[in-house]
Amino acid sequence: MSSFSDPDAVARYAEGPVRQVPGFHALQHMASLLLAESVPTDGRVLVLGAGGGLELKVFAEAHPQWRLLGIDPSAEMLKLAENTLGPLASRVELLQGYVGDAPDERFDGATCLLTLHFLTPEERLHTLTALRRRLKPGAPLVVAHHSFPQEAPDKARWLARYAAFAMSSGIAESNAKAAIIAIDAKLPLISPEHDVALMRQAGFTSIELFYAGFTFKGWIAYAPAQKPP
Repeated sequence: MSSFSDPDAVARYAEGPVRQVPGFHALQHMASLLLAESVPTDGRVLVLGAGGGLELKVFAEAHPQWRLLGIDPSAEMLKLAENTLGPLASRVELLQGYVGDAPDERFDGATCLLTLHFLTPEERLHTLTALRRRLKPGAPLVVAHHSFPQEAPDKARWLARYAAFAMSSGIAESNAKAAIIAIDAKLPLISPEHDVALMRQAGFTSIELFYAGFTFKGWIAYAPAQKPP
């Protein structure tokens, strides 16, 4: 989105997720714990959509020997990530680009948090497939993003709940209502069932829901234990 290239909007980025995503800090902590079930102590982890550096910081603090690669298309967001990481930045590689720009190597785990809802189903499938191809057999992928029923009246009800949470967290009513109008109009949203189907189509197995916060859902999935032909 264009706001991720706006220096003023980027400077305020860290304020948004906490007010808009239920259990935002717990989501990052859970992602770290889920990865740690499979990623070795000195493992290599790919973080797609890493701009801002919030989850990179959580992972780097919790797992001092992990080797982290953060990828994001926004140069401004990567600058923010570097600032967020502070002294931890020396342990994290930051790369401007998309999943196709990631090294053609096998990672021990990957995350894609609050990112896939910006992509069309076709783009999501491409991204998920590219992630799976960059994971070692059996390696985990953790994803979380907007994912809720898309049929009326369910869609409107869930968007209203999103706005209610935002307002209860201190966002002005006018801004919260404008946000759900923009989400409805601009994001290529899909249902949780469609999300799971795309993960399966991309080749992931053992897909489990671990997080649900109003309009947001999160899953852990695994690359096949054996490399596909």
